[in-house]
Amino acid sequence: MQTTEQVPDTNQRNANMTHRILVVEDEVALSAGIRDALTHAGFEAEVVHDGAAALESFKKSRFDLIVLDLMLPGKSGLEVLKELRGLRHEVRVVVLTALSDESDVVRGFEMGADDYMAKPFSPRELVARIKAILRRAEPTERERELTLGDVQVRREAREVTVGGEAVQLTGKEFDLLAFFLEHPGIVLSRERLLDAVWELTYPGGTRTVDVHVAQLRRKLGRPDLIRTVRGAGYKAMAAA
Repeated sequence: MQTTEQVPDTNQRNANMTHRILVVEDEVALSAGIRDALTHAGFEAEVVHDGAAALESFKKSRFDLIVLDLMLPGKSGLEVLKELRGLRHEVRVVVLTALSDESDVVRGFEMGADDYMAKPFSPRELVARIKAILRRAEPTERERELTLGDVQVRREAREVTVGGEAVQLTGKEFDLLAFFLEHPGIVLSRERLLDAVWELTYPGGTRTVDVHVAQLRRKLGRPDLIRTVRGAGYKAMAAA
């Protein structure tokens, strides 16, 4: 029988923070530390210890973000991530990995992960990453619609169309595309993109940018929209 650990509502919770986080981690001590850090920061947290329980909780409840370990008993984290994206595309996902193989992290990004943390890590840093991701998802007062060529981004609805056809992007892909469209024709270094879109710097970060750019090119079907500037970074340009 699968069980979950739920954090009860208390008067101590910050009333202004209503984001719900699902933590999927089979190491009991680590999951408890993550849960405690999240609740201390004002989040509402639920913990499960395997992939099947994660999918069951996700189907029953609304979550704003999922912290997902890749090494899980039964279904792997990558299998869970694939199924989650089939259920609802927009939920934010941070993957946890103890794997040294970069390909597993890259596969996670290709399947829609927004960020990753390599074990061991500080739960406080994880909370900071989560806050940055959710902050980027909040509506802003900036221009609501952005257009470059036949690519249009509607900020408030978080919708993207290419030639009038809807394109499904993950949360971080959407944020990255919006930033490119805010700066058409300007060369943006990988470090600047990492700072602006992810808001945190960490080892291997520029590889994260490259993976997400490759995903945008593929999903938009406009490989020349985001052009590589050798030795400098990327720039967004409408087709001539």
